[in-house]
Amino acid sequence: MDRIRIRGGKPLLGTISIGGAKNAALPLMAASLLTSQKLTLSNLPHLVDITTMVHLLAELGVAISMDGNVSNEGNFGRALTLVASEPVQKIAPYDLVRRMRASVLVLGPLLARWGQATVSLPGGCAIGTRPVDIHLGAFKALGAEIELKEGYIKAHAKKGLKGANILFPSVSVGATENVMMAATLAEGETQISNAAREPEVGDLANCLVAMGANIEGIGTDTLKVTGVSELKGANHEVIPDRIETGTYAVAAAMTGGDIIMKGTRLELLNALADVLAKAGVEIAGDGTTVRVRRVNSSLKGTDLMTEPYPGFPTDMQAQVMALLAVADGASMITETIFENRFMHVPELCRMGADINVHGSSAIVRGVSTLSGAQLMATDLRASVSLVLAGLAANGETFVNRVYHLDRGYERVEEKLSACGAEIERISDD
Repeated sequence: MDRIRIRGGKPLLGTISIGGAKNAALPLMAASLLTSQKLTLSNLPHLVDITTMVHLLAELGVAISMDGNVSNEGNFGRALTLVASEPVQKIAPYDLVRRMRASVLVLGPLLARWGQATVSLPGGCAIGTRPVDIHLGAFKALGAEIELKEGYIKAHAKKGLKGANILFPSVSVGATENVMMAATLAEGETQISNAAREPEVGDLANCLVAMGANIEGIGTDTLKVTGVSELKGANHEVIPDRIETGTYAVAAAMTGGDIIMKGTRLELLNALADVLAKAGVEIAGDGTTVRVRRVNSSLKGTDLMTEPYPGFPTDMQAQVMALLAVADGASMITETIFENRFMHVPELCRMGADINVHGSSAIVRGVSTLSGAQLMATDLRASVSLVLAGLAANGETFVNRVYHLDRGYERVEEKLSACGAEIERISDD
């Protein structure tokens, strides 16, 4: 099993190319099931989760081809073309779905286009329950019959889906995406209230509109979808990954560095930029690049609470906790999205961090320096927070179980090495 070795203490200086957003690419790929025509997606990241979705869609009868190459300049020219024929069996099997929670996003498109779907209950990171009952309740409102049997969701809509007014009890990115895709082919009008407003949701909506869907309210918490009889093909470029952007921004701040990130946009991470500014970090953008550097000699503690977009993203909580662990003063981090998203705390404490968890909040008292240690990654964002801590720590750090990292970060060692980090992947095979 691979692990990463880091010798910390060096400021990161240089340029990093940001890839397409994983959390946008996965639902966009699932949207290919809504049409028999070609859907071409460019700026796709090369990640384990993307590969898992490719295998799942191939299992569902989607013909997939890839064009373009990967270089140190990023994902220039790489694109997937997807063409969905009717699958022999409309089943998303456990062996694939268990690897990635986003696999459940095939449920809405299959149900809308073919009137039936069987999808394994999903897996993914162990950061919380993230139940699919919000998805299923909405599909029932659209006229689907749902049965949970032997670990599978079995859905049928023999007479097709019908438009409905849907009010989500809580904001859910996945449910918003799943139901929005299904509603594009439902009869009549569907209104989705308390919808997620994340940029990735808007990116999916814009692609669906390019495919011929009728969607109003994009970017707001109320979406109105008027169903059409069929969707067509389209060409669509995946938006930049705001979480990858934010992660490297934190890396620059923690190491006292100066990094320019290409192919990304500052407006995608306003909440994070506000927190970094309060911590004494300079962050600026010009529309296609973002520059981050440490302004003062030390970081300052600050408080934050994770919230649905446009609030502070839960996917940046672990990274910013690593930063605040070496900031002056005390900080409070409150996690409101997932109940198990402090699993990185014991590992940071092994490096000398002073963090105490009280329910959904963590008190972080900054220390002057962290020390290298043997660490164990527990989930995707926790794993990269340990890499960041290793970059700023004295001595040598080993991060084990980095398969979590590969689900969401492309060529992380290469990108950091190009900016002066001493980091390498070690295979223990």
